[in-house]
Amino acid sequence: MSDFDHGFWSIFIAGATLLGIAACLLLLWVTARKKVAPRSDNTTGHVWDGDLTEMNNPLPLWWVGMFILTIVFSLLYLVAYPGLGSYKGELQWSTQGEYEEETRQARAALEPLYAQFTARKAEELVGDANAMAIGERLFMNNCAQCHGSDARGSKGFPNLADIDWLHGGTPEVIARTLTKGRVGSMPPMAAAVGNSDDVNNVAHYVLSLSNSPHDSVRAQLGKSKFTACAACHGASGKGNPALGAPNLADDIWLHGWGVPAIVAIINNGKTSEMPGQAGKLTEAQIHVLGAWVWGLSNKAPAPKP
Repeated sequence: MSDFDHGFWSIFIAGATLLGIAACLLLLWVTARKKVAPRSDNTTGHVWDGDLTEMNNPLPLWWVGMFILTIVFSLLYLVAYPGLGSYKGELQWSTQGEYEEETRQARAALEPLYAQFTARKAEELVGDANAMAIGERLFMNNCAQCHGSDARGSKGFPNLADIDWLHGGTPEVIARTLTKGRVGSMPPMAAAVGNSDDVNNVAHYVLSLSNSPHDSVRAQLGKSKFTACAACHGASGKGNPALGAPNLADDIWLHGWGVPAIVAIINNGKTSEMPGQAGKLTEAQIHVLGAWVWGLSNKAPAPKP
């Protein structure tokens, strides 16, 4: 736990804040009491740059009044709002609460818009231009940062426009993935495979599954060692959607292609995470967004005459 979470810092900040306000009051009191011996020309005798003379005039009453009002306002503010360490204020206001309220209002305003889509299946929404325009905007605002503006992903981020799905590509599965997120984890497998030569042989065997360039001799030697991987990827390397294990026979490489990339994965393992969107998007928004994503790799049905 960070040292800044300690209760001492809350007391320190509150004390420093109140001390600063008290110092302002003290400064006003000292300056009001300090008297300078008057001169016949009503100056203090201080002159700068030859002709800038300091006059011996008291502070204007309006200025003193504004100064005091500012201090009173600051004290009232600190009572009503958070500002004294961990004290939350009598109004219990917070930026988090403000954000949640604004989000609630925005969702309430959008409910009529999404109501027309919630009762329709994703397959039907793909043919609706309005639904797809909304789905694309939702994707741009919430998903494009990782999957790219064209949804084709990049190294470590899946391409959503092809037919390769780690967990399945039905509208229901896509909606569940969007809602709850996914965590993909492959443990380091070097110890289970064997020595470094065995790991290299398995890498060539994996490449052979998709007819990618490989050393056929090494691939044959690595075939028997692949049994350590078959529990997740299957005996033929075609993956397992129930586990999110990738298909190694389709020539689609999420984390890089080639022997060095495969060896690195076998040696070090890999953990990837997609955060769930349930806290950010409503169920209706996820339904429309999921339909848009599904439509990237599935043609829209022909419109009814």
